[in-house]
Amino acid sequence: MKIYAMRHGVTKLNKLNIVNGQIDEDITEEGIEQAKKSIDEVKNLDVEVIYCSPLTRAKHTCEIVNVNNLPVIYDDRLKERTMGVLDGTDINKFGITDADYYNYNYENDAEGFETNKALFKRVHEFLDELKTKGHKSVLIVAHGGVLRAIHFYSNPIPEDGDLFAVYKSSKNCQINSYEI
Repeated sequence: MKIYAMRHGVTKLNKLNIVNGQIDEDITEEGIEQAKKSIDEVKNLDVEVIYCSPLTRAKHTCEIVNVNNLPVIYDDRLKERTMGVLDGTDINKFGITDADYYNYNYENDAEGFETNKALFKRVHEFLDELKTKGHKSVLIVAHGGVLRAIHFYSNPIPEDGDLFAVYKSSKNCQINSYEI
């Protein structure tokens, strides 16, 4: 099955470099323009259905790019990783570095903190189930963390856990493709 995976348009918290795992915010005017610039690429994808995170920023991006009026299925497993009580903060102020945030092996005891391992588990379970649906090709509109999990579904996780060294974060409204 062919999977096209697209990150949502930019948000205010993205611009401020603030963690917005599951804070439900919309895309900005810039995010709307990013989505509009992706319409031609999405229009020409040979996909049957769109799977989308139910968070507003992904839903709004999906609404803009779905010019072929494909069926859309919202799935909670496509929500961004939550940082729990750290959502809405600059995590660097809590001693969490970008190297920590992007490390598969990093653990934190902050209330509600979701590790990369937990995120990957739920996204990989979604992909395992998706393979049973009989689709030839789908578009997934989601978040940076979810796209990392999709990438590492069929690519090895580095031994040192450094995900960012292998997979740079997707730019907003960038589309990546995978065969699973």
